[in-house]
Amino acid sequence: MSTGYKASRRNFLKISSLTGGGLILGFSWLESEAEVTAIINTSNFAGNLQFNNYLSIGTDGIVTIMSPNPELGQNIMTSFPMIVAEELDADWTKVKAVQAPLDTKAFDRQLTGGSGAVPHSWKRLRQAGAAARQMLIDAAAKKMNVMNNEFTTENGFVIHKSGTRFSYGELAEEASKLPVPTDVKLKEVKDFKLIGTRVKNVENRKIVTGKAGFGLDFYRDGMVFATIQRPPAFGSKIKSVDDTAAKAMPGVTEVVRFGNNVAVVGKSTWEIFKAKKVLKIEYEHDSKLESTADHQAIFTEMMSSDKPQVKRKDGNVDAAFASAAKVIRNEYQCPFIAHSPMEPMNFFAHVREDGIELVGPLQLPASSRAAVSKLLNVPEEKITVDITRLGGGFGRRLKSDYVLEAAELSSIIKKPVKLIWSREDDMMGGSYRPAVRYRFEAALDASGNLIGYKLRGVGINVGNAVREDNFPSGAVENLLIESVDYQSPITTGAWRAPITNFLAFAEQSFIDEVAKAAGKDPFTFRNELLEKAKTSPVGAVKYNPNRFQAVMNEVKKRSQWGEKKGVHQGFSVYFSHASYVAQVAEVAMEAGKPVVKKVIAACDCGVVINKSGAEQQVKGGIVDGYGHAMFGKLSFKDGVPQESNFNNYRLVRMKEIPEVETWFVENEIDPTGLGEPALPPTGGAVANAIFKATGTRMKNQPFIEEPLFNKPPVKSSVKPSGKPA
Repeated sequence: MSTGYKASRRNFLKISSLTGGGLILGFSWLESEAEVTAIINTSNFAGNLQFNNYLSIGTDGIVTIMSPNPELGQNIMTSFPMIVAEELDADWTKVKAVQAPLDTKAFDRQLTGGSGAVPHSWKRLRQAGAAARQMLIDAAAKKMNVMNNEFTTENGFVIHKSGTRFSYGELAEEASKLPVPTDVKLKEVKDFKLIGTRVKNVENRKIVTGKAGFGLDFYRDGMVFATIQRPPAFGSKIKSVDDTAAKAMPGVTEVVRFGNNVAVVGKSTWEIFKAKKVLKIEYEHDSKLESTADHQAIFTEMMSSDKPQVKRKDGNVDAAFASAAKVIRNEYQCPFIAHSPMEPMNFFAHVREDGIELVGPLQLPASSRAAVSKLLNVPEEKITVDITRLGGGFGRRLKSDYVLEAAELSSIIKKPVKLIWSREDDMMGGSYRPAVRYRFEAALDASGNLIGYKLRGVGINVGNAVREDNFPSGAVENLLIESVDYQSPITTGAWRAPITNFLAFAEQSFIDEVAKAAGKDPFTFRNELLEKAKTSPVGAVKYNPNRFQAVMNEVKKRSQWGEKKGVHQGFSVYFSHASYVAQVAEVAMEAGKPVVKKVIAACDCGVVINKSGAEQQVKGGIVDGYGHAMFGKLSFKDGVPQESNFNNYRLVRMKEIPEVETWFVENEIDPTGLGEPALPPTGGAVANAIFKATGTRMKNQPFIEEPLFNKPPVKSSVKPSGKPA
């Protein structure tokens, strides 16, 4: 039994002395086998517990599961219990989910990122539910003194072939005394009753009533509030500080300079935000501060670099291009963009002599704890981390900067502190999606076959701007993929569907260009390549051509490709986070400009857990992908972000969101990622539809800045009365 198990068991025993007996089935997130311990008490055990890692069944039939992964809207606190409840044959109305604290000894992969939570925990959760179900059956068999193969389970009951029924609550205490089965049979996918249906988010009521417990909601008696003034320009540092006026402001208790920060501490958020505005800080810098114009020059230089990192090389690329009947070249570029979650960065920290308490919205709680441990030289076992619900993350909360700020400040002022970033802090001092430029080259033979392919990706702080094992790698005999990176003081990091969020747009737009040059339909051209990847692959690839083709066929059918009147259709398909998404965007011309009316998506993410949650993930990814491709941009002048809030950082508006239609390819493959895969193909589908409508290729994001969208609107030929002009 692990240390984490023992600690959590103590929590259960403490609560059980008040609330009663029942079955507690613990399961390790590192292993697939379950462990069990009994809580023996004559009163009722409701199972509504906190801070442990066990599946519990109370004598009232309540099933509780601790969800270790941070919840930021990916619906994990609904999906995890659904998986357990399916194998358990539980009554869904009696299932509860509770957010677990950080416990690396009890839980494995306790994070949110990479669309990997369900794929990682799928089998573990199923086995935990199945083990509990078997123990309940064994308890019923013992009670009736018959064989356990005479029972079935349904909706929270164990049912004997004679018709005798026992509720799970009735059997919980007896089941807790039985050995834990080590080999349990899992259901066939065709027998699922709960998985694959539409289930409402278990926290819906809490969210709409303000009880969900986001980071900004957290409050602790005796804590102080803090806000930090960071250097406005990336690459600058503090030279001098005059905090006289700030200290004299109402509610301000102290002003603290630490590192390259100046913190204003006080009694309320409003008071400290006002005081921060009167700080007088002078900055200096050792080197030139970067502007967007500088980045353009840097990209051009890197495109000509003779020292790229070669990521993949197949065949003889030079010979293929030399013999080509036709060569197609183009470049695509994207700017920096902010994460801009609805909930700005915030965190609570209390550094005491005996340990540290950390509470807030995190995507990587273990990494944050390790960073605080290193910063303050405090052993990790003396640091507790409680995870609140996240008001959005999109990769921003993978960083620990705001956690470190709160912890260091608390250690200095010797008080519990709630650090809060303003929207301007969040947008101007954040970590951004890197700016990237891609150059594609394709060689076609006289029959329109792709015989050569080149890709060079250059980016700011990317490290690797390409995905060398994705399509069309493996389908082209002569292929070269390389990258060049530039290190900038502007902080960058993972942004939803890292790298592929823009690479997919650029790649899918270019493949459409090549298909047109080859005189082939976009589906036909890609299908030919995928057939080659199936029959005679060139090197190793990460994707499955059959699954690629399945989503392509599905979206082609659902969109009535090429058959609709009055709209122009664009196609895109992409593989990321082990899932496949194909999309068709539909564009209509209004007042001389293209307007996206609808996006149809077909997805293969394996078994769909919650149809409702899955549809929301796909639709959200499409809206996110479309909005940022169309409008998103963060620019710099002398190191300072020029967009600071939603008044000048453009997001998609409600009235601009197109209709989204979502379909799933049904199969029995174990679940793969879904939080990110729907975003990458959206930009390409929209851009290809715009090209169909206008003949203009979108090469740079945001699209709204392209000349096509800045032409004077075409005047309507209809008067307000409706009569022809």
